[in-house]
Amino acid sequence: SIGAEIQSQLLPDYCPIIFGVDLAAHCRPALQLGGDYYDFMSLKTNISEKRRQKARWALVIGDVMGKGIPAGLLMTMLRGMLRAEVLTGLPPDRILHDLNQLAIYDLDQSHRFVTLFYSDYDPRTKKLRYANAAHNPPLLWKNSEQKIIKLDSEGFVLGLQKDAEYEGGQIQLDKNDAILYYTDGVTDTSNSLGERFDEERLIKSFSKLCKQSLKSKEILNKIFKTLDDFTGQNRQLQDDASMVVFQLE
Repeated sequence: SIGAEIQSQLLPDYCPIIFGVDLAAHCRPALQLGGDYYDFMSLKTNISEKRRQKARWALVIGDVMGKGIPAGLLMTMLRGMLRAEVLTGLPPDRILHDLNQLAIYDLDQSHRFVTLFYSDYDPRTKKLRYANAAHNPPLLWKNSEQKIIKLDSEGFVLGLQKDAEYEGGQIQLDKNDAILYYTDGVTDTSNSLGERFDEERLIKSFSKLCKQSLKSKEILNKIFKTLDDFTGQNRQLQDDASMVVFQLE
């Protein structure tokens, strides 16, 4: 119950309003507390709510290696560091570089590491910048091309190498484009035959739903339903499964 309380305080209670964006997110915890984490942070704090909606936003998803209270506590620590870093407004690759240097001692002491995908979005230009610390690359549905692009860039897990460098990426988004951020609890889910749900099934499921002009929340719910159908009835998740759907209106 302590672990569950830590995790519930880590994750946002609701999705913020970002201009021109339809957003949905959910974490389905496993039996044992995991270290899944996602967050939405405004890069401007001392402005009105209306102006904040059109300002730059950071969207992040991550996973601490291991389970239980230590994983939850580590993610709490990392969240605090990240929230302070976000306010600097630095590019994603620099933020991951600095975060790694700040957290390396604590992560090394705990013999754990963290995967993290960090992105920021500007509603005025519709540009998304990103960097990846070895997390599952989010899936971008490019509506104009009717295809999936993986948002990936070079980078080590956090807590493994002190002088690790991170590569930055940038993409122009357009109307009806959608991004699925997720943790490995989704793709690693297995059925009674021991088969993994894997990335290929997730891509197929996400592509199919994006062609149906659904809202983000509907896409999210239907992917979880697909996951349930795959795993079979009364089968417990071995790991937390978290997803965020970010869709341009």
